[in-house]
Amino acid sequence: MYWLPPEDIVMGSPPLAFTFGLGGMLLFPFAAGASVYFPSIAYTPEAMVKLISDKGATICYTAPTFYRQMAGHAKQHGLPTLRLCVSAGEALPDATRQLWKDATGIDMLDGIGSTEMFHIFISTVPGDVRRGAIGKVVPGYTAKVVDEQGHEVARGTVGKLAVQGPTGCKYLDDARQTHYVKGGWNYPGDAFMQDADGYFFYQARDDDMIITAGYNVGAPEVEDALLKHAAVVECAVVGVPDEERGMVVKAVLKPGYTESPETVKALQDHVKAMLAPFKYPRQVAFLSKLPRTETGKLQRFKLRTP
Repeated sequence: MYWLPPEDIVMGSPPLAFTFGLGGMLLFPFAAGASVYFPSIAYTPEAMVKLISDKGATICYTAPTFYRQMAGHAKQHGLPTLRLCVSAGEALPDATRQLWKDATGIDMLDGIGSTEMFHIFISTVPGDVRRGAIGKVVPGYTAKVVDEQGHEVARGTVGKLAVQGPTGCKYLDDARQTHYVKGGWNYPGDAFMQDADGYFFYQARDDDMIITAGYNVGAPEVEDALLKHAAVVECAVVGVPDEERGMVVKAVLKPGYTESPETVKALQDHVKAMLAPFKYPRQVAFLSKLPRTETGKLQRFKLRTP
């Protein structure tokens, strides 16, 4: 198990009112006797990079989108004291992980957790980063990928994530108890695939899985492909109803290039070249800003409404 030395200085953007911030920005460093720096200003990507450098921070906690926005500033100014970067709160595209590594030389540590389970239960560890994977189960927890009946599926098969461990959830007098906890297992509501070596690969939230013409399409996979195109600064992929195919993949983009039919076709061809053809976005819309919560999570439900 990895432990922080007391010499560490931690910085990050997640609020303490949320599990990611409470653990990473308060309880874990306090347990290790490490320091946490809370600025008196609101974080921007450029301000966080400068503060990490000025204060000599060694560990950073923030969401993938913020890391992506910080990368250019980090490459310009350098972050010589930083040694660990932890990402959580939403899916980490491999394109963002590689962009950050190119800017800083640091392999970002990904993780998935939940408020109901208190914190991260599947995570990357330093020195063991497998591209595209969130990582392996945190010691003390057990996780498996199951079907609708709760039976574990074959490795390499997409299913629902089920978790057990020293923390857990029990809703009192609440209907959520019936679907979050089943047979002693916690169901965070995520679709995953586990490979033969035990690495877990995030696919989508259960209710974000796109089923088009009988095929399952995970939005994060298409988003990762789009982010590898030079025209895309930020993107989100959602499924929308379609009479012929059931659902079609719709990409909503924050472009860095001119919005045009040519740009749309270039993006569609780019995804076709990287993924199975049925996964390309048949509809593309351009927005100046994507809807997010105050912790940086993408609000996909707002993008499904015309």
